[in-house]
This record gives sequence, C-alpha cells and structure tokens, in this order.
Amino acid sequence: MINEKICLKIKFERQKKGFSQEGLALEAGLSRNAIWKIESGRVSPTIVTLEKIAAALEIDFATLTDVSKVEL
Repeated sequence: MINEKICLKIKFERQKKGFSQEGLALEAGLSRNAIWKIESGRVSPTIVTLEKIAAALEIDFATLTDVSKVEL
C-alpha cells in the first residue's frame, strides 16, 4: 500500500511543478519509461531513484515520501 501512495505522490508533485513525465525524467537522469512505470505502480522505486526524483522536483526526500495525507 505504501508503494502505491508514493507512486501517487510522485505524480502529484510532478504535475504540481508542471513537469511532463519526460521532463521529470530528464531532470532526474532517468528514462521516461522509468517514470511511467513508477507512477503506474509497475515498479517500486529504489531509495536512490526517489532521491533523484526529489532533487529534480526540488523538494526534500522526506516531503516526497510523506504519504500520510495520500488516499488511494
């Protein structure tokens, strides 16, 4: 369940910043396919990947992974 919430949080934060999946992928040094797989819940992101995404979104790792208010 926490993985699904993190995936939703990534998508929410990406859209809030106005990034496309491709734009976030470029900023984070990942492939667009990787972002798509993470957001769709097909793969679980590693801590290193989460750190890259947080940096690309210019938010703290803790903010990205705080899913206490995310509802499925």
